[in-house]
Amino acid sequence: MGNILANRYAVQKQLGKKAGRRTLLAKDLKTEELVIVKLLSFNSDFQWDDLKLFEREAETLKSLSHPCIPRYLNYFEINSSTFKGFALIQTYIPAQTLEQYLQSSRKFTESEVQQIAKSVLNILIYLHSLNPLVIHRDIKPSNILLGDRTGNNVGEIYLIDFGSVQTILATEGTGTRTIVGTYGYMPQEQFGGRTVPASDLYSLGCTIIYLVTGSHPADLPEKDFQIQFEEFANLSPNFTNWLKLMTAPSLGNRLSSADEALKALEKPLLPTPTNTNLTLKKPTDSKINLTKNQDFIEIIIPPVGLKMSTFGLFIGSVALTFVTWVYAAFYIQYALYSKLNLIILIGFLSGTLTLMYKLFFRLFGRIRLLINQRQITLTHELFGTKIQFTRPEKQEDICLLQRIRKAGYKDLQVSTVEIKAKIIIWAGKHKQYILGNDNELISESELDWLVHELSEWLDMPIRTE
Repeated sequence: MGNILANRYAVQKQLGKKAGRRTLLAKDLKTEELVIVKLLSFNSDFQWDDLKLFEREAETLKSLSHPCIPRYLNYFEINSSTFKGFALIQTYIPAQTLEQYLQSSRKFTESEVQQIAKSVLNILIYLHSLNPLVIHRDIKPSNILLGDRTGNNVGEIYLIDFGSVQTILATEGTGTRTIVGTYGYMPQEQFGGRTVPASDLYSLGCTIIYLVTGSHPADLPEKDFQIQFEEFANLSPNFTNWLKLMTAPSLGNRLSSADEALKALEKPLLPTPTNTNLTLKKPTDSKINLTKNQDFIEIIIPPVGLKMSTFGLFIGSVALTFVTWVYAAFYIQYALYSKLNLIILIGFLSGTLTLMYKLFFRLFGRIRLLINQRQITLTHELFGTKIQFTRPEKQEDICLLQRIRKAGYKDLQVSTVEIKAKIIIWAGKHKQYILGNDNELISESELDWLVHELSEWLDMPIRTE
């Protein structure tokens, strides 16, 4: 209080404070107007990334020209006996933050939050259309100002605090990315240091959820990383669906641009269709083991065990083994050495080994499908031995999730061609990972449950045929 910075800005009061930074309200002695002063100090908490972001904020504000964004006024270094650092001066906007309104117990109607959302989206359309485009990266209630109500209008909306801003050029030519943002408002990709325009949409969606529920997004329940806010807010189905699209964990399911989000909000969306034919939970008598988390999904299918078909396979294996040994005995005893007889003997041996493998696999083997953030693998495991009939592919190459239902077709009224129920996961143009060729191994209801779980984890629609 009372300090005069750069012989021009008289400090009135402190508005905010966090590690290494302060936000002050000051009076410009030259223009007699109130201004905002943001200070970055060279204290014990100082890191060079802080200066990089501070300078980027100044440069970004200098290049922006929008009535709902604070205007850049000045930037200078301070080197005194009591303070060493930098100061950024910007215009003062006489309004409260949405966070302050919520703390004072103000309630917002659905109409009001829709007005707020539209106003912020219009600001984002401006930012994301710049060259280079500007991504705010820290949209939250404390960074949105709301002016006084005018008639039926909720009030003028302003977007502030560009301290976390990222431009596309800012990420080029560098091997590292600074992870910034606020927990509860950051999408998954931002935790990995990656941000795109849709990242700001996620943060705005979380902000709206806070306004309509009164609860911090991180305190609300989640399902597969999707915030479950519906029961805590009384919203129309269309607006609920819009918020779900704004806060979808996967970029592939989220609204991709501010312009698209604004059009979707102005034109009511139809409810997301659901396939009611699919079993969405595990059948009670299923022995299939499914493990799923953020990093991977693993499906382990146990052996068939002792069934009539297994007994039939055992009889066939014994019979073919007997025939093979008899033929081999004749081959050796009577010296039936010829290419044809050798090929027949190899065929018998191959058939015997194949039937024996199938028999032991049905009794003791298991199938493991594993998809993690890097790749997809399908292995058959028997007595500690793992066989991969399809080599692993990159997870990002998975392009189609197909559910084939059991069917039979008459061929010229003579023979019946049976289509077996299965799940096919396509990676690229040719690679197939198949679950369920053996109908005794996985039932139709289990296939429905598994394909639903795969669809949710992969964020990929199901093509049912």
